[in-house]
Amino acid sequence: MHVLIAKPTRATRASALGARSAGSLRGPVASRLRNPVAPRGIPRRRDAVETAGLGLEGPAKCRAAPSPSWSLPQRGGARPEVAVRASSSSAGDESSSGGASNTLLLGGMFGLWYLFNIFFNIYNKQVLKVFAFPITCTALQFIVGSFLALILWTTGLHKKPKVTKDQLVSILPLACVHTLGNLLTMVSLGKVAVSFTHTIKAMEPFFSVALSSIFLGESSPLPVLLTLVPIVGGVALASATEASFNWAGFGAAMGSNLTFQSRNVLSKKFMTGSKGEKLDNINLFSVITMMSAVLLLPVALFTEGFQFAPAKITAMGLDPKFILSRALFAGICFHSYQQVSYMILQRVSPVTHSIGNCVKRVVVITSSVIFFATPVSLLNGIGTAMALSGVFAYSQVKRLAGKKKD
Repeated sequence: MHVLIAKPTRATRASALGARSAGSLRGPVASRLRNPVAPRGIPRRRDAVETAGLGLEGPAKCRAAPSPSWSLPQRGGARPEVAVRASSSSAGDESSSGGASNTLLLGGMFGLWYLFNIFFNIYNKQVLKVFAFPITCTALQFIVGSFLALILWTTGLHKKPKVTKDQLVSILPLACVHTLGNLLTMVSLGKVAVSFTHTIKAMEPFFSVALSSIFLGESSPLPVLLTLVPIVGGVALASATEASFNWAGFGAAMGSNLTFQSRNVLSKKFMTGSKGEKLDNINLFSVITMMSAVLLLPVALFTEGFQFAPAKITAMGLDPKFILSRALFAGICFHSYQQVSYMILQRVSPVTHSIGNCVKRVVVITSSVIFFATPVSLLNGIGTAMALSGVFAYSQVKRLAGKKKD
């Protein structure tokens, strides 16, 4: 009986030669030689093909997956891209999940910013309505803020700054206007409704434009100036129809606008002209808070005396626990919303932060009106809406002006 031995074809000889050569090679070339395209007539291995598409979540897993003996045949002779596609899909999923988590974190920070601000205003109003010592309450808030800043530094949650004597001298004017601005805000909250105080404080853009022109020599374009018209007009209309209006509260709120915007102008000068280690916004605010506590505490003791003694509060016919707890929590909220505000400013543009601040004012006004059942007439509501709309338009025009400069 004759045994017929098939003569090897060129294809099988080339395949065998490639397999032997691939055994001595490493890297991408070796992988290609080990996995040649299956010639016609030779069946592909089912288990190898199925293994190539299982559980691939990234480049590391693609490399760790078992290599198939034969590639999956496709039209036109193209090599399969199962692993590559799986890797790309996984990377896209990780990127989208990271973006979603960042958006969620930023939304939570905005929520905390608004929440702390609401409680700060409500608790302050509750205290100042019956405990008419605004200097003492303001000094307590600076002291509480100083302790919170020290906790951040000592625990390592925020890097402790190295402040020089020259920097302290430069920061001193900032601390003075910061102290005065917060004190005037507290006086206004004690004299008029919370909603009216924040309606007046909507005029901050007006003072920002005026002071930047006077001290920094910055000229504002016409569209920016036009947005100031509804702001000024809205505040005027709201003031004329405000049930709780009095000149002391109105003047204090206007004074706080002036001092806070002066602080912003001085901050620009400090950040551009200071020597030594640059302070970030959080550390600068913390240092200013400590200096404000040192500046205001002697003034509070000299003008109003020590009023937080439980015996004195009881003698006024008040509940010491209620007054002390509300005043202390207001101080915590005061420093917390400022800190969160600066944390947001590090993540978003100044214009986005300004728009968020405008929304915050709307939220505070609405919540205070609901909580204190503040009467609001039609004209008063229209004036408040005009002022806040003007602030929003101001932010948008500033954003567009910034894009044109870029």
